[in-house]
Amino acid sequence: MTINDLRGVLKGRVLLPEDDGFEQAATAWNLTIKQPVAAVAEAADADDVAALVRYARRAGMTVAAQPSGHGASGDVEGLILLRTGLLNDIEVRAEERVVRVGAGTTWGQVLAAAGPLGLTGLSGSAPGVSVTGYTLGGGVGWFSRKHGFASDSVRAIDIVDADGEPGRVSAESDPELFWALRGGGGDFAVVTALELELYPAPALYGGRVIWPEHRTSEVYDAFLEIAAEAPRELSVWINRLQPPGAPPMVTLDLAYLGEKAQAEDLLTRIDKIGGAISDTRGVVPVADLGGITAEPTDPAPSIARAELLTGLDTDAVELLLAKPVDPLINVQIRHLGGALTEAGDGAGASGAVTEPYLLGLLGLGLPHAADATRARQAEVIADLETYISGRKPYTMLSPGETAATSFSRSTLARLREIKRARDPHNVFRANYPVLG
Repeated sequence: MTINDLRGVLKGRVLLPEDDGFEQAATAWNLTIKQPVAAVAEAADADDVAALVRYARRAGMTVAAQPSGHGASGDVEGLILLRTGLLNDIEVRAEERVVRVGAGTTWGQVLAAAGPLGLTGLSGSAPGVSVTGYTLGGGVGWFSRKHGFASDSVRAIDIVDADGEPGRVSAESDPELFWALRGGGGDFAVVTALELELYPAPALYGGRVIWPEHRTSEVYDAFLEIAAEAPRELSVWINRLQPPGAPPMVTLDLAYLGEKAQAEDLLTRIDKIGGAISDTRGVVPVADLGGITAEPTDPAPSIARAELLTGLDTDAVELLLAKPVDPLINVQIRHLGGALTEAGDGAGASGAVTEPYLLGLLGLGLPHAADATRARQAEVIADLETYISGRKPYTMLSPGETAATSFSRSTLARLREIKRARDPHNVFRANYPVLG
């Protein structure tokens, strides 16, 4: 059996390294990451996924599923890259507050379908990210302070197991696998569809306020004051931005699950800061949630690093502001807390996050900038060493990091036990394998 035999197995397209279009099909969303795979398989449907897994099992090969290429690690040499973007059916059952999505569905599609019904899913900030990849890794987004990890909103999962057999996993049918898939990543099965709980969103207020760099200290003071009193319905993120070709600036991004008047009462502190360059705050349709941060929607070369912070006091802020952002593009702090600190009986592998803040460092991955980007990221991390917990959200791992930094010892041991039991021949590989 050779890799060429794969063409006769699937209805969907199969591309090998010598084929036109292979390089583009194998490209990760982050263009700095190379994916030296043996083949790219584009599944036409769930039956194609099952056929591919059976082929890989017989051939002694490994499958890495990537709906959109977000979160890639580059650790895929010689693997079959499975693209599930064509599995993008979506069904909203408003009376049940449930949405069923195929593995290739994006959060933008879910929000567009659910928003007019007064509902929302637990999406992140970027609408082009796949629901499946984001949710399998936990998923920390705008409404996590109110409702927790996106993974804990999952009600059922359609999978193909390591023998190529389709199945449906729920808390009742297979509690161990159900637990692992909700936050432990894609190391245990290929997911072909998810059913997730939706949440009431009759009103949503949000936007971004931008100030010039010299207002940074004032904006940080306001950010800390707002975060200290914020109800769970309110999420606020602060960014020190240095866009290429533009002057440095500071922004507050915010989203509030509630009415405009309530949000304005909570955010009066912002209005005391003068000199705003731009202020987009207002009522936001759920479908437009991704417009708050206006993150890039096309693949680009970047280098990102994330760290959870045990606190953020005046000393930490001084360290953050002591040096310019450049050569980075963004130094972001997200306020966490709320429901993320709680892991109920039905929680998945994501568990709970006790750290109140998430630090994100983003820079260009272009050849002329990559070394400087990594050096500045390392410098920021060293400056904040006493505030860094050492744990990282699973969906925010970067190339060179491992799943071990995202889980407690007991959770990691349990995930590894499930991996060995459910996939002893290593038919599947997540972007960041639990056995890595």
